[in-house]
Amino acid sequence: MIIFKKAEVLNAYLTKKRSEGKNIGFVPTMGALHTGHLTLIETCRRDENLCVCSIFVNPTQFNDPKDFLKYPVTIENDIYLLEKNGADILFLPLKDEIYPNGTNNLAHYELGYLESLLEGKYRPGHFQGVCQVMERLLHIVAPDHLYMGQKDYQQCMVVKRLLQITKSKMIFHTVPTVREPDGLAMSSRNTRLNEDDRKKAVTIYKTLLFLKQNLMPGDLFSLSLQAANMLTAEHFKVDYVAIADADTLEPVEVWNGKQPLVALIAAFLHEVRLIDNMMLV
Repeated sequence: MIIFKKAEVLNAYLTKKRSEGKNIGFVPTMGALHTGHLTLIETCRRDENLCVCSIFVNPTQFNDPKDFLKYPVTIENDIYLLEKNGADILFLPLKDEIYPNGTNNLAHYELGYLESLLEGKYRPGHFQGVCQVMERLLHIVAPDHLYMGQKDYQQCMVVKRLLQITKSKMIFHTVPTVREPDGLAMSSRNTRLNEDDRKKAVTIYKTLLFLKQNLMPGDLFSLSLQAANMLTAEHFKVDYVAIADADTLEPVEVWNGKQPLVALIAAFLHEVRLIDNMMLV
């Protein structure tokens, strides 16, 4: 595996490989890698000639500065895992490589309702930050294929919107969520859970299963309320329990029995905010 820290050098290297007919796949991460990330790497390696991974903890997508400072950094282990799992290239930039002119007066993206509901509502500015870093990374790497995980369902929709805005021709791949044996979605934030909270965290998965198993046509308010109560009973602070159209993410209050649905949850266990989702139909 080759490690690049300079955007210009990486871009030149990939331009050469592209001229040789190589297909380039890209897996952007913020590090603290786990099996979910490695599944993205495995999928990319299987389908592309070159698998590029980036590790950059992006400050502009944290609406809470304390959350940014607490984000786990495990770079030595990350490098070991990437080498072990066959990544070809790691892009490991410093902040100045991503934001050479600083983080003031960055581009604003017209994301519509996607940044006003769910994660957008509870983390104002978050998706602008996601788009700012993703546009820069995609400009540097210029991949043919982009791989991201379904666990960040709304973020995947935002990045797809970014590709539309920028008129990009790269192909976006959503890879299914990878879970622990008890069902907890793998996340870098899980490392911040103490032993008791780690046991409680699986309640989110159980709540999603409850929604899936009890879904019926008609009014969904009572079902959503029961699900939220399952979480508060285990001392979660719930941001949202939502049932939405799987294609648009618009909320669905009354279901016709046919519309594709996704359930999404965001909740705190003490200071750790966890998110997850599940296709219901």
